[in-house]
Order: sequence, then structure tokens, then C-alpha cells
Amino acid sequence: MSRLQFLSIHIICLLLMLLTPFAVAQAESIQIKSVNLAAVGQGYEISVDSDIVLNSTLEQALEKGIVLYFVTKFSLIDSNWYWLDEEVARGKSRVGLRYYALTRQYHLNHPSFSQTFNTLQEALKALGQLRNFSLTVKSELKPDVEYIASLRVWLDLTRMPKPFQVEALGSKKWDLSSDKLEWRMKLPTPEQPFQMKGQ
Repeated sequence: MSRLQFLSIHIICLLLMLLTPFAVAQAESIQIKSVNLAAVGQGYEISVDSDIVLNSTLEQALEKGIVLYFVTKFSLIDSNWYWLDEEVARGKSRVGLRYYALTRQYHLNHPSFSQTFNTLQEALKALGQLRNFSLTVKSELKPDVEYIASLRVWLDLTRMPKPFQVEALGSKKWDLSSDKLEWRMKLPTPEQPFQMKGQ
């Protein structure tokens, strides 16, 4: 083997070693894929598509009967009062994911209904699909005003049993969250809903 071939092999191995942790880190995550905001009647509804992937620690917690709660939070802030966090509208959904060992099924518990799935992949796909969720309007909304919108999806550790909350403190194994998306927008109209691609 020539010296050049030897160096080439070592460079390739070094690159693989550097890239592998990054690939592993990206494997478990929440990626927001798209956001839709529509004017419906006198109010507004949001729909969000996300990809949610669990790491082995969270999968093991599910198998032990721990319920994992995921929160999707959307906020609309008056840009004139941005530094005071003057929230004029919001939507916050919390869904629980649970595994029942007896039936070997996964359950999603929404505030008003529940769903059952045979595989974790099916459950996570449904978990990442928030559909037609009504926003709570806190102040008068004006169609010609530009607002600051923000969206984030995360695993809510505060709903877990206390021993797991203590274990989760400062541990990246339990830290599962999307990036916080922020953008400026005007309110959608019935004729023209707002649509945006995520991460």
C-alpha cells in the first residue's frame, strides 16, 4: 500500500468518525415540516405536520408504561408590543402517547378523543399531524396588521413521574424538541389561507 493510499484511507475513516455522531444526533428529533393557518368562521385554525423520532431511552420509558406528553404551541404576538410579549392569539395542544403491553398497542390520548395503533411508527406519524386546531383569540385581531408568529413542538417533561423528571434534568436523552420557528405574517383570509414549509 502506498503512502498516498494509506493517508486517503485514514482521512476517510476520520471523516466517518466525525459525521457519525451528527447523524446519530439527528436521528432522534422533532422536525416541523409544514404549517397552515386558515380563517374559519369568526376564528382561526392551525394545522401542523411534524416528524417525531424517539431515541432508545424514550422508547424504553414507553415500554415501562410511562406516558409521554407532547405539546404543540403556536403564538401570535402584536409586533408593536413584541418586547412585552403581547400575545393576541394562541393555540396549545397536549397529546399523550402510551404503550399497553397487554394488547401490544400504542394509544394517543387527545383532549377530546383517543386513537389506537399497532406500531410505534404509525402512532408517531399520527402524533405529528395536528389538524384544524382552533386558536384562542385574546385581543382584537386586525387583517392589515403584521404579527409575529412562533411555533414549537416538544416533549413535556413536567407531566412525567417525579423520579423520571429528576433523571431527565440535564440529560440530553430526555430532551426532545423542535427548533422554535418565528416569522412575520398578516392574518389569512377565507380565500387565502397561510401556508409555510418548516425546517
